[in-house]
Amino acid sequence: MEVVHLICGGLDVHKKSIAAAVCVTDPITLEAKYSVKSFSTNNSDIVALRDWLIAQGCYDVCMESTGKYWIPIFNILEAHMHQTILTHPKYVNAIKGKKTDKRDAKWIANLFRFDIVKASFVPPPAIRALRELTRYRLKLSYMRTAEKNRYQNSMTISRIRIDCVLTDPFGKTATNIMNYLLSDKPFKEDECRALIDGRVKASKDEVMDSIKGFHILEEQKFKMAHAKSHMDFINQSINEIEAELYRRSRPYAVQIKRIATVTGITELSALFIISEIGADMAVFESDNHLASWAGLTPQNNESANKKKSTRCSKAGQYLKPLLIQCALAAVKSKKEPYFAIKYQRLAKRRGKKKALVAIARMMLISIYHMLIDNEDFKPDDYEAIVNPPKQKQVTLNLTNTLQFLREQGADENLLKQLEKQLIAS
Repeated sequence: MEVVHLICGGLDVHKKSIAAAVCVTDPITLEAKYSVKSFSTNNSDIVALRDWLIAQGCYDVCMESTGKYWIPIFNILEAHMHQTILTHPKYVNAIKGKKTDKRDAKWIANLFRFDIVKASFVPPPAIRALRELTRYRLKLSYMRTAEKNRYQNSMTISRIRIDCVLTDPFGKTATNIMNYLLSDKPFKEDECRALIDGRVKASKDEVMDSIKGFHILEEQKFKMAHAKSHMDFINQSINEIEAELYRRSRPYAVQIKRIATVTGITELSALFIISEIGADMAVFESDNHLASWAGLTPQNNESANKKKSTRCSKAGQYLKPLLIQCALAAVKSKKEPYFAIKYQRLAKRRGKKKALVAIARMMLISIYHMLIDNEDFKPDDYEAIVNPPKQKQVTLNLTNTLQFLREQGADENLLKQLEKQLIAS
């Protein structure tokens, strides 16, 4: 094998310690010599690690990803190294039974000098900052949903069934009614009826019937008050995070607006997509590589000519659910039915779930080409799918029927006899 990096480093990262190895290859004999040293994960020791690598003349480093422990090390080394590679442990695992931290570091360095380590995608710092905020916002939205479920459970226990008649149990009308019921004021039907917005689909009598006979226990009242306070706090936090996201995403405004031209994707969803895949598509080998990285392609799992499970991988834990949600919105769109038509055709053959994953993959492939070619969403087959040419209706008669049978290879003598009989009759 060809030696690509004559001087390179390998890091085996743990919570409290780092095993570092520098591999120096003789350019003539190609013999490798290793220098191994251990460091703690304190900031001063990470800086000492960086200085030690530079002193050894090592500016190409490979480390395995271990939880979140690699991040501070990567951030310090990134600015001073020519190349800092992060790889999944499954690609650099040493042989069991002969594993120590220092041996692992030497093994990583040895693999890296031949450039046979598969590097993980680590976006630039600006994208990583966006990713941190978008993922935090997602976690807060999960917390908000959990609080909404608890609040709704308390409503059910208190014999308040607004959710059965109103589309949104946390909309304006429902919120006004619940605030009134949770207040210390004595219940008056006229006052409560006046809180119902005239734009709701249900009639005022139906809404009032859903709360008739309600009884809110003290513990449920306490629980709902705190759940509502927590939801308000989460909503405020999400709004502040979104404001910060929009401020930080200004350098990518053009890419975000371009992605938002895809049916089913809003500007906020486009911002989330950019935070996951970045704006530079050159880091991916191809559109299929990006789809595989996002977990939207079937696995290759074959042994002894037997194909085993080819389900989509668990990759793209944040990107894949987002694209599935965008695909759901796209297939329901009536203004732009491009993906809806494709989904209906696929669902007939492959089922709804697989068809939805296929639409999500199509959207991601489209985003890849839009970003790499600097073009808006204009699929080549758009007109053929949305406005297919109308087929001329052919009136069935003796001439075209016989012509069709001849094209299908029917016996000529038999066709002549049939023609004579039909003419005679």
